Amino acid sequence: MRYTSSIEIALPRERVAQLLADPAHVQKWVRGVVLHEPLSGMHGQVGTRSRVVMESGKRQIECIETITRREPADLREIPREVVVHFDREIVGEGMWNAVRDRLTEATPTTTLWESESEFRFSSPLMRLMGRLLPGVFRKQSQQHMQDFKAFAEQGRDVRELGS
Repeated sequence: MRYTSSIEIALPRERVAQLLADPAHVQKWVRGVVLHEPLSGMHGQVGTRSRVVMESGKRQIECIETITRREPADLREIPREVVVHFDREIVGEGMWNAVRDRLTEATPTTTLWESESEFRFSSPLMRLMGRLLPGVFRKQSQQHMQDFKAFAEQGRDVRELGS
């Protein structure tokens, strides 16, 4: 399953890239994140692996996040594109997810964030979920983007919303 989500953010591209890249902010805009800890490498660099734990209702979802590509590779430059792969085990079932985020300067003061997502499922149950409920995955991606926009533009923290 593949799809693309996008949103325009009323901040310059450099600021959006800084906020997205800072792991200290992840819990402020990704609902349910309990933990985002590095396992190896330096955050933001190709090859860096991090453990991410999220809560969804009464379940915990754990994944390993690996940065597989970054353009430009030099961390001092503002990235045009970052590709992150997620390996997830959800209740004993497997799911692989790749995300390619692209930040484009729409105007000097606004940024277009495009996020291409691909999911692959390794069990019959997860494949069925992917076929029957593709809108759930799209909706969650769009929610993350809207929450980031509210955080970046207004300082809104999803942990204070009670959901």
